[in-house]
Amino acid sequence: DADLATGAKVFSANCAACHAGGINLVNAEKTLKKEALEKFGMNSIVAITTVVTNGKAGMPAFKGRLTDDQIAAVAAYVLDQAEKGW
Repeated sequence: DADLATGAKVFSANCAACHAGGINLVNAEKTLKKEALEKFGMNSIVAITTVVTNGKAGMPAFKGRLTDDQIAAVAAYVLDQAEKGW
């Protein structure tokens, strides 16, 4: 899928430093694993795109650094990887 391929590239370039393999180096409890995404209400494209766009706590905002399409693609990639268990 083209969106997932784009999402993988965006993730590698912009997210992997803190979230490689679905981890979270800033807040160990709030990983990108399926269970954590569900627990914190982050298991949807809308929820993930909102946080990526606007930032939250220790995570910077990517609005202006990534396009809306790139943000949507990386959100789809994160959900896909979470479903697959990273």
